[in-house]
Amino acid sequence: MRLLPFRVLVASCYLLSAELGAALKIAANLNWIEHTPLLYTINNSYSAGPDRPIMMDGGVITLSDTSDIIIGANSETQGLKQYFLHKNYRLIYVLVEVTYRLVANKIEGVQTLADLKGKKIGTFNGTSAEVFVRALMDNAGLNPDVGDYTLVNTLVNGSMCMRAPCGPGTLPAMLKQREIDAFGCWETAPELAIQDLGEDNVRVFQNATLFREIFSLYATAEALSDTKQRAQIVRYIKSVNKTLELFKTPEKVLPFVSRTINVPETVIGNVWENHVWGPGSLGKELIDFLEMEETYLGRMDNRTAMSRADLENFVDASVYEDALEL
Repeated sequence: MRLLPFRVLVASCYLLSAELGAALKIAANLNWIEHTPLLYTINNSYSAGPDRPIMMDGGVITLSDTSDIIIGANSETQGLKQYFLHKNYRLIYVLVEVTYRLVANKIEGVQTLADLKGKKIGTFNGTSAEVFVRALMDNAGLNPDVGDYTLVNTLVNGSMCMRAPCGPGTLPAMLKQREIDAFGCWETAPELAIQDLGEDNVRVFQNATLFREIFSLYATAEALSDTKQRAQIVRYIKSVNKTLELFKTPEKVLPFVSRTINVPETVIGNVWENHVWGPGSLGKELIDFLEMEETYLGRMDNRTAMSRADLENFVDASVYEDALEL
């Protein structure tokens, strides 16, 4: 009798276990570009049946709020904030890295970040957008905590518009109406601001070294230690890997992304270059970045920042490694 290679045996066990489990439930914000490869994978890598993964609205926080959610998708900011509260959470996969943009109104005389001193900058407190704005402005020597500029929490005073037309009280309408002088957040609101005000009337700032969103997948240590659930996660990650190869060629997926989030292809196409589709590194470079951001979060949330050892425990590369073997 011919013995099968060890890798083949492992792969066979994973596939069999995955087939025996209930449907894998994945939660992400369904309005964002970042989540679309997850849904594309479900639609194109799985046939209909009880074990087909289910996409739901939510994120990493729903891993605790809803016990049957196995994978939560979010920025590293929300991942870190939840990990501080739930040390059983694990970052298992980097889906995409997104360079955010801060858009300023030139009417207010803004040519450099230093010109935003004394100005109002819109963002979303407690999110990756706030971390981005603070990091960018800190690098320019400006700090809202000492009154150098005012952070306007648009989660309270307005809302984010991701598809035109954008009504009053939204980003980017607040910028055009001069209720704020600049704002920084994820796409597509910055792109809509540029289109609405005109490229000649805005100044755009971004710096991927200082900050970029690392949109990742998260699971609990308990799910990863459960044979059936881990098998489902590994199989799904393997399929996502194939999807991301397509996402590196925008013309292949822009129609799907446009339909999914109800945003015109032209708008999505304009922001595509700000998205670097993974799988991203789960090694030292990621830990370094998380450590830098955790310093910000500790200060923002008025708590002690987690140690590097904590962050190394947070990142679990084993699922991705298993997917490569499958």
